[in-house]
Amino acid sequence: MRGHHLIHRAGPVKSQNENEEATLSPVPQTLLALFERSLKERADRPFLYAKIEGRYRAQSWTEVATAVGALAAKLAALGVMPGDRVAIIAENGPRWAIADLAIQKAGGVTVPSYTTYTSEDYQFVLANAGVKLVLCSGGAIAKRVLPAIALTPDIVAVVGLDGPLPAMTGLPPLLTFDQALEEGAGLPPATGGAERGPDDLACLIYTSGTGGRPKGVMLSHKNILSNIRGVEILFRQLGIRDLVFLSFLPLSHAYEHTAGLMAPIAMGAEIWYAEGVETLQTNLQEARPHVLTCVPRLFEVFKQRLEQGMARRGGLQAKLFAKTVALGTKAYHGRLAPHEWLLDRVLDLLVRRKVKARFGGRLAAMVSGGGALSHPVGIFFQALGLPVCQGYGQTETSPVVSVNPPWEHRVESAGPPLAGVEVKIADDGEILIKGDLVMQGYWREPEMTAAAIENGWLKTGDIGHLDAKGALHITDRKKDIIVLSGGDNIAPQRLEGMMALEPDIAQSLVFGDGKPYVGALIVPSAELLRDYERPDGPKRVEQRIEAAMKRVNAHLSSVERIRRWRLVTTPFSIENGMMTPTLKLRRGIIAKTYQLEVDSLFSGNRSLAA
Repeated sequence: MRGHHLIHRAGPVKSQNENEEATLSPVPQTLLALFERSLKERADRPFLYAKIEGRYRAQSWTEVATAVGALAAKLAALGVMPGDRVAIIAENGPRWAIADLAIQKAGGVTVPSYTTYTSEDYQFVLANAGVKLVLCSGGAIAKRVLPAIALTPDIVAVVGLDGPLPAMTGLPPLLTFDQALEEGAGLPPATGGAERGPDDLACLIYTSGTGGRPKGVMLSHKNILSNIRGVEILFRQLGIRDLVFLSFLPLSHAYEHTAGLMAPIAMGAEIWYAEGVETLQTNLQEARPHVLTCVPRLFEVFKQRLEQGMARRGGLQAKLFAKTVALGTKAYHGRLAPHEWLLDRVLDLLVRRKVKARFGGRLAAMVSGGGALSHPVGIFFQALGLPVCQGYGQTETSPVVSVNPPWEHRVESAGPPLAGVEVKIADDGEILIKGDLVMQGYWREPEMTAAAIENGWLKTGDIGHLDAKGALHITDRKKDIIVLSGGDNIAPQRLEGMMALEPDIAQSLVFGDGKPYVGALIVPSAELLRDYERPDGPKRVEQRIEAAMKRVNAHLSSVERIRRWRLVTTPFSIENGMMTPTLKLRRGIIAKTYQLEVDSLFSGNRSLAA
């Protein structure tokens, strides 16, 4: 594995990061020890905030620790032993964090799972991971989770995080979060966490595999803690004491779990939980965070809302806003003329200060990860005085590999590697990663692990290069995974395989990389193609395909569903260059040939119900 090689053991300014690391406390051995270190330092200071009866209320570090201890004691009493896997399937909130820390205190392994999975997905993950106990939300989530639990005989109990869960045949004992805390408070303290070490498994996080089935990424305490240290070094250089984070990305995603939960714990920060995306603007103004971790899709939404709001206002305000974006863009590219400088400073007061206030007024870092941020979106926020720091990572790297620091960022790159991360570019352009952040492997998949890690180097499946300043640029995707703009990983083969089961669909190809949803090109069956030539054929064919797509979507999770599709009436073949001799679709050639149709998937009106 030859190629260009960069060992980057520091951040953007080597001396600063080395000095910063020297001032930090020694790295704890486990996630539990990390929490306990900050607990001693913060004690009765506020820690976790959630909206209760219309206003945010805080739990202190001590209050959280008490709940963690009680829940851990109950988990141990229910049979959770060191190394046992315990699943969390719930929306973000203080109870998610408490559940995670309690699992660690009991010595267990946290298995976070997406709330968007289907019942079949849950059944696979629970069985594959050998989950012993589940903590989950009620409502619609419970309706999908509980049937899967009923089919997983090794699960000993289920804890309802937000109240009683509905009983059904085949379920193990059910109890509520409050009941678990009350009973756990009277039990001997859990001691399993003290038996765990840095090389022991801490989390088993499932991510999409190329075959469609989720694969479990094994992250040890050392993996996650090494990544936290790199993130902590970066954030410490902001020079802000008592940092405030706003959390709204799914904690089941490695990105939010590390950057939005464990890194704030390391820094003794406050974590405020947003009520949802629809209330995010209000929650930003209530929490007034210093750090916001986001995915590209949400920055796109923020941009759209700002532009639409200004369009509705019109008049002088809209003109000043447009002028601010224009001058800010010129400044970003170093093209601001001397006579424009003074006006740009005036617009700081007239426009940028007000825009910053909409985001709470204290933002020092907006970090984008989980997918590629489009350059125009990044420059738009830079022009408004809200620099977006794009990063790069994977679940397999715990997950952050690199990130642009707020004081020296470029939207076209993913920034320099974090401290302790080694990056090498292989001869074919693939990005290779080495360091303590690299996963232990894929759960129960030794062959897949051996294929992914060679001599300690993780093959990312992404193509890129390192520039003269050591910043990483991502230029292409070698592996066949779609990453939506919301950060969700989608395995195209799974979706295309399900469409292939429909008699009316002969061929299909899905798209959506960097987009908010999945779209597809569909070649109808030979029968329907013949029907298509008749006068009223197109309408009947579309109706048949729409019916088929509704059947397909019924078996997909919400993020996987194919929202829009376009018909292609010429089958893909070896003769027209759309297939390889081994009958594999040539994705790149098809995408180029049908560029207009692919573009229309994300702008047209052929849409299926969610």
